[in-house]
Amino acid sequence: MHRILTLIVLLAFVAAIAGCASKSAKEEETAAAPAEQQAADADQTYGAELGGAFAGSPIDDPASPLSKRVFYFEFDSNELSSEDREIIKAHAQYLAQNPGTSIVLEGHADERGTREYNMALGERRAKSVLQLLVLQGASNDQVQTISFGEERPVALGHDESAWRLNRRAELLYSGSQ
Repeated sequence: MHRILTLIVLLAFVAAIAGCASKSAKEEETAAAPAEQQAADADQTYGAELGGAFAGSPIDDPASPLSKRVFYFEFDSNELSSEDREIIKAHAQYLAQNPGTSIVLEGHADERGTREYNMALGERRAKSVLQLLVLQGASNDQVQTISFGEERPVALGHDESAWRLNRRAELLYSGSQ
């Protein structure tokens, strides 16, 4: 009898804790809704300023310059093209207007060169994008850089067309948008 009573008390305790957890999750969801709505409103305003009719976030709008997030480099270079500089400027403006948003900049290289050299080259490529973002108004706190060197190719060939695609920096949005 004592075991049954202990089991009933234990089950009641577990049920009470489960009920409290559900309530707090609902409360968190309710509290997060106004912040999410404010972010959505800001995104729609930003899209309207660009003259587009896209109703979602400008980073998801395929017609927005923010949709371009991969920047390619010449062999053994970390210099950005003038077209890429304009696109990075748009990303910087978006980040400046959305301080809660963060990004990761990944630097990549093709398979030629030593592993150590390619890691350093990937780092220089990511940092060249970072430097321009910060100069155009983004905060250092919003950006993290990482180099993968030759370790994450998008093209597996061993020719110039594959190498061209692997010499890149990728901008990935990771924070709240």
